[in-house]
Amino acid sequence: MSTTPPIPARHAMTTKGSNREDIRRHNLSAVLTLLSRTGQMPRSALTELTGLNRSTISDLVTELEDLGLVTESEAVTTQGVGRPSLMVSPAEEVVAFAVNPDIDAITVGVVSFSGRVIAKVRQTTTVQPAATTAAETANKLIEQLRKDLPANYRIAGIGVAIPGQVRHADGVVRLAPHLNWVEVPFARMLQQLTGLPVYIDNDASLGSLAERDFGAGKGFREIVYLFGSAGGIGGGVIHDGIPLRGAAGYAGELGHVRISDSPNEDGSGLTGTLESLVRRDVLLNALGLINADDEQLAAALAADKSAKVRKIIEAQIDALAIAVGNYVNIFNPEVILLAGYLSTLFAYDSDRLLSRFRWSSLTASQDRMVVRQAALGANLLMVGAAGLALAPLVNAPASTQLTPVRSK
Repeated sequence: MSTTPPIPARHAMTTKGSNREDIRRHNLSAVLTLLSRTGQMPRSALTELTGLNRSTISDLVTELEDLGLVTESEAVTTQGVGRPSLMVSPAEEVVAFAVNPDIDAITVGVVSFSGRVIAKVRQTTTVQPAATTAAETANKLIEQLRKDLPANYRIAGIGVAIPGQVRHADGVVRLAPHLNWVEVPFARMLQQLTGLPVYIDNDASLGSLAERDFGAGKGFREIVYLFGSAGGIGGGVIHDGIPLRGAAGYAGELGHVRISDSPNEDGSGLTGTLESLVRRDVLLNALGLINADDEQLAAALAADKSAKVRKIIEAQIDALAIAVGNYVNIFNPEVILLAGYLSTLFAYDSDRLLSRFRWSSLTASQDRMVVRQAALGANLLMVGAAGLALAPLVNAPASTQLTPVRSK
């Protein structure tokens, strides 16, 4: 069975190459990493960024093209001078499926090598889906999407974003409290149904990596990421460009940090935590909504002017501000990214959050630090989960097997 690497190679990879033949695999990976993150790049830029000479880059690009992983387009001239340089792009025909089971819906998408969401379908649920139900539903949605893909597409695998703790060695969900999953071998279950390699990780950890590579975290090396969903609040910390994983891979549970003496419990039974005080379901109930994605929730908030709803939101923003202040003190990040439901709160009254988090953080730690909304929106977890499935291919382009979209 395929398992998740402790730190996905797509996200931990250096882009500096070497001309030594005995690390050709590294050089292929360095080139493919750059292309997967940028979408398109001239050969001259690959030469400059990897530190490799032009002939080596030419050989590497040719090999990747022969493998069907990149394509080259018409030559272009930079600023009208110099020799034209061929543009190199990751092959759009290489894709991964992304799966996100949550308490209100099961979402499946198809994502290209360059992080573009080609298609996505969201099937809502009325009750917490059991693991077997989630796997079977995901399999049906994958089959549906697979039929609509062109016949020349090839599949790297399936990445799964789980709202809970995941053991990376064997793809077991240790605890997803909102789903009521305990010690569930979800990677194996989905792989048996689909016949595709399955890779699995915590949803917030994957979201932080997606934002680092493709979103609002691009260009930053010290990032604190907070994600709110129907399944609670999670987080991810990027230190020096690398995800902070912890001894057993469970680091980043920022939603379970205690910020109050409130007796309210979060999904794991802990009291006074960020997750226990900032709850999406409370706001949905106040708005009279049974089930809504983040875009629908934002639209409902914009239309509602009631004092009751505003009081709920202001209390949640104040709780979020205390937590943000604590994370500023602990991690001293360059940027704090708010995603999902938390992005909706920030958009509702950013001034309130920005003024209040400073009350609980040290002045020096705030220097040059910014708070931003995550940029990938509703596609965040699709991009993050797909990146997990594409990581082995980026790490070992010449030896990773791809599956034709049409079964023989």
